[in-house]
Amino acid sequence: MLQVLSSAWALLLGMCLLMVGNGMQGTLLGIRGEIEGFSTLEMSIVMSAYFVGFLGGSRTAPAMIRRVGHVRVFAALASLISAVMILYPTLTEVWAWTAGRVLIGFCFSAVYVTAESWLNNAATNENRGQALSLYMIVQTAGIVVSQALLLAADPSGYVLFVIPSVLVSIAVTPILLSISPTPAFDTTKPMSLKELAGYSPLGCVGMFLLGGIFSAQFGMASVYGAQAGLSVGQISTFVAMFFVGSVLLQYPIGWISDRMDRRFLVLIVAAIGAVGSLIGMLFGEQFTLLLVSAFVVGGMSNPLYSLLIAHTNDFLEHEDMAAASGGLIFINGLGAIAGPIITGYMMDTVGPGGFYLFTGVLFVMLVAYAAYRSTRRRSIAVEDTGAYVAVTPSYTSVAIEYAQEYAIETEKDEEKPQNDK
Repeated sequence: MLQVLSSAWALLLGMCLLMVGNGMQGTLLGIRGEIEGFSTLEMSIVMSAYFVGFLGGSRTAPAMIRRVGHVRVFAALASLISAVMILYPTLTEVWAWTAGRVLIGFCFSAVYVTAESWLNNAATNENRGQALSLYMIVQTAGIVVSQALLLAADPSGYVLFVIPSVLVSIAVTPILLSISPTPAFDTTKPMSLKELAGYSPLGCVGMFLLGGIFSAQFGMASVYGAQAGLSVGQISTFVAMFFVGSVLLQYPIGWISDRMDRRFLVLIVAAIGAVGSLIGMLFGEQFTLLLVSAFVVGGMSNPLYSLLIAHTNDFLEHEDMAAASGGLIFINGLGAIAGPIITGYMMDTVGPGGFYLFTGVLFVMLVAYAAYRSTRRRSIAVEDTGAYVAVTPSYTSVAIEYAQEYAIETEKDEEKPQNDK
């Protein structure tokens, strides 16, 4: 762990600051939109725009990096992020915020691709697993810390928009000055969606449904809080609980997944997520129970992401796993684009509770489909399944490919002594 920190501290610090900036602007826009009088539908369009840009960035970033290099891409896009964040309060129009969110989503996606390839280059085979774990922890910590910073000033002013802009600008400095050399870059071409669906229908359907759940959490949670009449402090705590749950429950669920039928575990985890959504919908006026519901929904949805990737990999050869992960990320991105818009419509129709109604319906759909798929083919024996790799929806295909490669190599190394006996 200390070796990873010594070799990649600048990158990890920079990514933490970037995530603080990203977490602040996402929640702050939901609060400020309510102050500016934007409708729920208008805010849902604004929030959905981030995922449009993110999906586009994940597809085009590799070509940009190959053409001009890691350093130029990272510096240029971080500068754009900083500029857009400072422009939000000066252009309080739906069209301007929507365009800004597309641009920020695109930039963050490309920045993540750049940072993840750098991180892999800084790690060794012996500590790559620790490096990826630290990367996940740093990302989540940045988002959680960002929610506390929302209490630093009045959301109707300019200061809260200046803070993330400055943090993003500062984040670039240690990364560009401390990390060298820049790594070679290459990614695997994604598997066709038709072929991927043939290997794992549950993986594809589940990832699409999860895209809607994730985008509701990341994009519409603050809009829900503002519409429900929560204070700024309550909204920041509420949003943070989704990510606290995701970190604390990721590894326990991963441990269980290596010891039982993953389809059945998908069903159980999704069912618990549905219960968490029901608690939020029925008892949203009680803040303590609202926090419990956020913790449960976040704690179930994020491990489900890793669980569905692991389930899909159980039906693939090692050499196909990286290609499949690219397809799963794309499917998840499609669901994420639709999520905020549908959530906004449901909140307009039934009130703030529409937020939890949406996530609850998606969880129930996943439960039903997992149960259906369990009847269509036999489960794979536990001893024949691959390792669970803890990843998050903010990972691009680069980090997921590296994580899977590390898990495969570790699995092979563990098998060697047994084969030598």
